[in-house]
Amino acid sequence: MGKHAKPSGAEQFDTYYRGVFGQRWDALCAALGKERSPIAFTDGLTTPYFLDEASLWAARLLPVHEGDQVLDMCAAPGGKTLVIASQLRGTGRLVSNDRSADRRNRLLSVIKDHLPAPWQNAVTVTGYDAAQWGIHQQEAFDAILLDAPCSSERHVLTSPSALSQWSPSRPKRLAIGQFAMLCSALEAVKVGGVILYSTCAITPEEDEMVIQKLSERRKGRFSLLPTRLPQGEARSFGSIILPDTAEGRGPMYVCMIRRES
Repeated sequence: MGKHAKPSGAEQFDTYYRGVFGQRWDALCAALGKERSPIAFTDGLTTPYFLDEASLWAARLLPVHEGDQVLDMCAAPGGKTLVIASQLRGTGRLVSNDRSADRRNRLLSVIKDHLPAPWQNAVTVTGYDAAQWGIHQQEAFDAILLDAPCSSERHVLTSPSALSQWSPSRPKRLAIGQFAMLCSALEAVKVGGVILYSTCAITPEEDEMVIQKLSERRKGRFSLLPTRLPQGEARSFGSIILPDTAEGRGPMYVCMIRRES
């Protein structure tokens, strides 16, 4: 690299995450780069759906009961929607939302291919901007899953084009959107209702720092609930599963909050 040349995306990526994880980064980076071994989720489905076990554990954390009104704010590709639908068992209402038309088409296919027909009647697929939801629909849901779009470092590491384009501005930009979506969810959930915030990002900027910002900007509006994940590691808010210590599972960050006012 020349004296004044800008570091490559790969170099910036490595420097950024080495700064976060220190000596652990080499092992974590290697684990992120390995192919995952998804498991089959079958509970009530017509056909098994394969997903990372950490994603299954996360979706099951959301307290969903038959008859509930539930929102999956960023639902595609659909694995977590299937987990929620299996808990509702055709009762109540599940709104599965994704702003992207392409991802929404995939979501529709997953629902059609895996849910029994009577259960499909309780699921509505929408295409709204999750960050604007709370403006149009307030105090409407018993539970909300916000599995927010994120850096997805595992994907970046296995995609040469994504890695070459990476810069530290990416997590900063994503965190702004994640916070807006979480604020929207806080308006859309009923008082006493629960939001599960999750990402597959490993950077604190998109995980616990989003919750920290919410605690500063929405003080008194919510309380934190315990999030006990198998092989999870505590963060300042919530917990995370990282593949170097979880037999390849994850990454998956979760934090559960309850609306108080």
